[in-house]
Amino acid sequence: MTVSAQAGPRAGALAVSGRPGRGRARLAAGVTRWAFIAPAVLFVALFFGYPVAKNIVMSFQDYSTRTFFTGEAPWVGLANYAQTFSSSLFVTTVTNTALFTVGSIVMQFIIGLGLALFFRRNFPLSGFLRGLLLLPWLLPLIASSAVWKWLLDQDSGALNQFLGLFGIPSVPWLVSPGLALIAVIGVNIWLGIPFNTTILYSGLQSVPPELYEAASLDGATGVKAFRYVTWPSIRSVVSVVIVLGIVYTLKVVDIILGLTGGGPANSTQTLATNAYHQSFVNFEFGIGAAVSNVLIVVSFVFAVIYISISRKAADE
Repeated sequence: MTVSAQAGPRAGALAVSGRPGRGRARLAAGVTRWAFIAPAVLFVALFFGYPVAKNIVMSFQDYSTRTFFTGEAPWVGLANYAQTFSSSLFVTTVTNTALFTVGSIVMQFIIGLGLALFFRRNFPLSGFLRGLLLLPWLLPLIASSAVWKWLLDQDSGALNQFLGLFGIPSVPWLVSPGLALIAVIGVNIWLGIPFNTTILYSGLQSVPPELYEAASLDGATGVKAFRYVTWPSIRSVVSVVIVLGIVYTLKVVDIILGLTGGGPANSTQTLATNAYHQSFVNFEFGIGAAVSNVLIVVSFVFAVIYISISRKAADE
């Protein structure tokens, strides 16, 4: 009785004295976590958060070159958005953006998947050829567009000279309103193939060989093996590749500007190039901000889809 009576108060005192220690440990751990997170938060706030917030504010102002001299940017409310949506060019840019994005993503994925399946086999120089495949991805985009502009030139382009060997007349790839968008999509497909091939190839490498062995015992080889083994195994990778490709393609500017400048007759003008022209050609920064905000919203939707797909893949 005496021992337990003495032990009870002593244990309670130890517990009470231990609580502040545990509290200080948790506080120190929290401070440490925030010390590591703070630089990233500060970086995102300065270089991503502030520009987006500034762009949103500008879209509600009459922000032009006069603002740089007077410092005044009158508040115009939704006038910039109204002018953007009522413009006949808006429908053209939305249509071109959709065609450019869908055409690029579909062909990039099909060709990239085919090459990933091809390089999955071990053969001489496979590593060297995979390295060469990355060259379009590594070259500066403005340099790639300059080379392709020379290749597709109507008068002295290498492609038309090659077609001339077979008696085919020169094709106005970049100066015809009916062909310019197709040519630009083709160049963007060439640029996006390495990304699709690399990611899909990595996904294929993660498929266990045992699955193919088990499937072959059931007679699932060739196309059937792809349908019942390969495709279900890389479905999450495919979703991520497509969503990331869409987000990237929506904001393509340099390739289009380098090849056609948005012409001829606005046939290659997209939301991204329209925002550039409004801001840095017409110097209507408020309207340019409104157009770019539309693009930001669309990209944000696909970014949310990408995050949900990534979390689902992680859970699986």
